[in-house]
Amino acid sequence: MSKKGLAWVEIIIMFAVVILLSATLIPHLADFSNNSETAKSVLRKLSTAAENYAVSHKGTYPSDVVELSGFMPLAGNYCANASGTSTIVGEYSYSCILTPGGYSFSAGIDSGEDEREGLCTVTTGGIFTPFPSSR
Repeated sequence: MSKKGLAWVEIIIMFAVVILLSATLIPHLADFSNNSETAKSVLRKLSTAAENYAVSHKGTYPSDVVELSGFMPLAGNYCANASGTSTIVGEYSYSCILTPGGYSFSAGIDSGEDEREGLCTVTTGGIFTPFPSSR
């Protein structure tokens, strides 16, 4: 009789462990697939902020991150400066090039090497271009 009781307790403990592992693993898997969408969303927001700046400044685009931050307060988190220096946020490396005549924002997976694995870049006018995949 005590042997059956022990088996039920083991089964209950096993289910509890499986449920706990599932609860911790599933959100991480969802984050992995959402990261690229988050990076694309950041690029869209940066592009929209630059375009809104140009509309309110007679066609002149922001030439530094401070000017862009007036239209997107978190721009400084993704753009270290306006000369294309990369800023790493999470697993993505973002770079911003701002000139009075236009802009280029890009994001790619930071592989720790000089190359970035492809995501995309957005340029003046909100034009998205995917990076070529190195795989």
